[in-house]
Amino acid sequence: MARSIGLDIGGRRIGVAVSDSAKIIARPVEIIDRRRANPLTRIAALIDEFQADEIIIGYPYNADGTVGDQAAQVRQFAEALRARVAVPLRYYDERFSTSDAQEIIASRRRKDRATADDDIAAAVILQRYLDERIEQADSATDAGRNEDERL
Repeated sequence: MARSIGLDIGGRRIGVAVSDSAKIIARPVEIIDRRRANPLTRIAALIDEFQADEIIIGYPYNADGTVGDQAAQVRQFAEALRARVAVPLRYYDERFSTSDAQEIIASRRRKDRATADDDIAAAVILQRYLDERIEQADSATDAGRNEDERL
């Protein structure tokens, strides 16, 4: 079964997360340093490695819902990625994902804290997307049950 890949795209690094095959749980995978590796090549390899059928890209909105400054850079990277891969790309609101990732890191043992938060932020974004997808499916199922009850 195919998986989803989540990306937290930054100017220097790209955090990568992947879902399990049931698309219920997201986990951090790696951080791509954009100065050391071609991120498009690496993401294409990860799509093959995990047999991903979609990429969820964190989209940088401000707290008030307006588009953040980094949005143009994210869109530019996404368009380059879209030209390179055959799976659909979906934007997902990434508000507060970095602060959530930092809270997760802060809860770790001291020696495990000296790490960047990009991959964990990608996992937070992907997990939110997966949770919303499951909630929507459950709501549709419940609506179908209610419809059946009326017959």
